[in-house]
Amino acid sequence: MFKKILLSALLLLIAAYIVAAVTVFNRKPASQVCQDIRLVIKDSVYAGFITKNEVSAMLKKKGISPLEQPMDRVRTDSIEQVLSRHPLIDRVECYKTPGGSLNIEVSQRIPILRVMSDDGANYYLDDKGHIMPPDAKCVAHRAVATGRIEKAFAVKDLYKFGVFLQRNPFWDAQVEQIHFLPDGNVELVPRVGNHLIYLGKLNHFESKLERVKVFYEKALNRVGWNKYSRINVEFDNQIICTKR
Repeated sequence: MFKKILLSALLLLIAAYIVAAVTVFNRKPASQVCQDIRLVIKDSVYAGFITKNEVSAMLKKKGISPLEQPMDRVRTDSIEQVLSRHPLIDRVECYKTPGGSLNIEVSQRIPILRVMSDDGANYYLDDKGHIMPPDAKCVAHRAVATGRIEKAFAVKDLYKFGVFLQRNPFWDAQVEQIHFLPDGNVELVPRVGNHLIYLGKLNHFESKLERVKVFYEKALNRVGWNKYSRINVEFDNQIICTKR
């Protein structure tokens, strides 16, 4: 019985020590102030949209800059709300560090297409089908969609084609321009080869482009990439080529 009491007392002392140690180690000095903002940009291939100076300026303008402010007065939730309103930011996570810094992790919106329509509209479409401003500082090359393009069509249908390009390295590298004709039909301008790819309507574009890819591999690699001026895959199971 005595051994059990002694063991219980020892365990209580150990537990009390652990609680006290955690409390001491995590206690922040009352005078601790925020010394730095550490900005982490996710999706680094698209880095360049948001900079540390821009984030600092936004927070300063709203009167919630954490720099030189007591850490216990820094409101991370307010900072997240302000930065989330930026048109190029998708998600924000903000947290304090024991060393007196504020870490801000930013997930940027990722552009997949640029739209420059006949009505003068100029914007990017992101990977969720939302419109981004044209000054998005996109460092990666995006295919450009031109011609008669209504915004409602862009965010519902054209966006799907942009996602297809994003997920298919071959066509993402090959398609330079998506041009919509007055009748709503589509022509693609490739980067390699002096020809146009005529899709007709944008529907079933996956199977249409698969036919073009097979034609590239089995025909153009033999006869040359400049032999034809137009490759028409509008109709199922057909490829109609126009010689130059």
